[in-house]
Amino acid sequence: MSNFFNTIKNKFSKKEEQLVDNLISLDEYEELVESQLVTEKFKKGLKKSRDSFSNALNNLISSYREINEEFFEDLEELLIQSDVAYSTVLELVDYLKIESQRQNLKEPAQLQDMIVSKLVDIYMEGTSKVELNVNNDGLTVYLFVGVNGVGKTTSIGKLAYNLKKERKKVLIAAGDTFRAGAIDQLVVWADRSGADIIKSHEGSDPASVIFDAIQSAKSKNYDVLLCDTAGRLQNKEHLMKELEKIVRIIKREVPQAPHEVLLTIDATTGQNGILQAKIFKEVSDVTGVVLTKLDGTARGGIVIAIKKELDIAVKLVGLGENIEDLEVFDPESYIYSLFYKEGREQRQENS
Repeated sequence: MSNFFNTIKNKFSKKEEQLVDNLISLDEYEELVESQLVTEKFKKGLKKSRDSFSNALNNLISSYREINEEFFEDLEELLIQSDVAYSTVLELVDYLKIESQRQNLKEPAQLQDMIVSKLVDIYMEGTSKVELNVNNDGLTVYLFVGVNGVGKTTSIGKLAYNLKKERKKVLIAAGDTFRAGAIDQLVVWADRSGADIIKSHEGSDPASVIFDAIQSAKSKNYDVLLCDTAGRLQNKEHLMKELEKIVRIIKREVPQAPHEVLLTIDATTGQNGILQAKIFKEVSDVTGVVLTKLDGTARGGIVIAIKKELDIAVKLVGLGENIEDLEVFDPESYIYSLFYKEGREQRQENS
């Protein structure tokens, strides 16, 4: 067995080691390696949130010798400060009160694993698949919406890069013709990702840019079209009309499209980001969230708040500034990484 194989294997859990020892297939082995790498990215990307939240939770737990009403009140405050939705906090605390009595638990430390597993359950309630929808019979169209400055352009470039790694032929439509410099910024990301781009001049009709991009994508057999849009909120009525026109053109030219309407939210803006997101949900049929700058916030509960308050699943997360740092969202890996330094599988084995 090569030194490289041994090095990778040493990072696996006991269960994964057994699979490797049993001569698993190459596809299964690659899935294990990919899973391990993604988990490591979540752990690294959530360091700021985990350090802040875990320290606060550990201090709270150590400051109480027994489970009582005051402990639950302080736990509520801690979760709310971490941007966990208020309704989720109430549901979680009610559950903990009932279970602690039913199981006759006395010490707050006995509740920690219960908190994590319950948050996973709450998040997964009614959750559709987190993977992006794909049109297997032709062109796949993803429409990006969101306010200016949240990382929408960056996310488009990173997703284009990921799709290019999957050997997809990718085209980008520079539909944000309103913001100064938006087109030039998207051109830079298209070059970095290796994707092609359709653009016009600043101030041109964004719907016409999207139309031209669709025609080019169809005639040149592109696999995926990524459409940028303006994010101004100063005039919601104008924004609504503009998005409606874009969606109408997409639907007319590509049946069943857009296959995703991805709302980009900056994780560092907390509840303000959710308020902005509510406006976009009013004016467009959002199917998923791209949560950016997750590595830059100490209040990681925003993911749970988005799901609870907006009823939209987070599908992609930005865990760093590099072009490789956009990942498909894994709710369990995320929540476990928010609470524990070790991975989900290792934590479950040790429990």
